[in-house]
Amino acid sequence: MKTKDMVLCALCAALTCILAPVSIPTPGGVPVSLATFTVMLSGLLLGEKLGTLSQLIYILLGSAGLPVFAGWTGGIGLVLGMTGGYIIGYLFLAFFTGLFYFRIGKKKTGTARYFWMVLGMAAGTLVLYAFGTIWFMHVTGMDLTASLAACVVPFLPGDAVKIAAAAALTGQIEKALSHV
Repeated sequence: MKTKDMVLCALCAALTCILAPVSIPTPGGVPVSLATFTVMLSGLLLGEKLGTLSQLIYILLGSAGLPVFAGWTGGIGLVLGMTGGYIIGYLFLAFFTGLFYFRIGKKKTGTARYFWMVLGMAAGTLVLYAFGTIWFMHVTGMDLTASLAACVVPFLPGDAVKIAAAAALTGQIEKALSHV
C-alpha cells in the first residue's frame, strides 16, 4: 500500500469519526447522522478495498469505546445492539460504492460517470439497509413493516440528498487530490 493511500484511508476514517457523532435522535431509535455521507465519500475516493478498510478502522475505534458513533457514543455494546447492523453495514456501503465507481464509473465521462457514482451509492445503501434492518428485527423482535417504518422510510429523503452531495463533491476532491 502506498503512503498516499494509507493517509487517505486514515483521513476518511477520521472524517467519519468527526461527522458521524453529529446526529439527530429519532423516535424509532435509529438516529439521523452524517455517517453515511462520509462512508459514501470514502468509497468514491478510495475504491472498494481502501474505502471498506477506512470504515473498518472507524468501526473498530468506536467498538473500542471512542465516542465516534451517533450522539458521541462508543463501545462494543452499540455494535451488538439494535443499530449495530447499520454500523456494520457501513462496510457494505463503502464496498459497493467503491466497486461500482472504481470498476466502471471512473472510466466514464460526464453524466455516465455520475450515473455509476449514484448507482454504486444506491446499491450500497440498499445492502446497508437490508443488513441493518435484518439485524434490527433480530435484536428488537419487530416485524418487517414496523422495522422499515422506523429504520428505512424516514431516512430515504436524507440519503438521496447525501448521495447527490457526495456525487457533486467527488470530482472537486479528486481534482484537489490529483495535485498531492
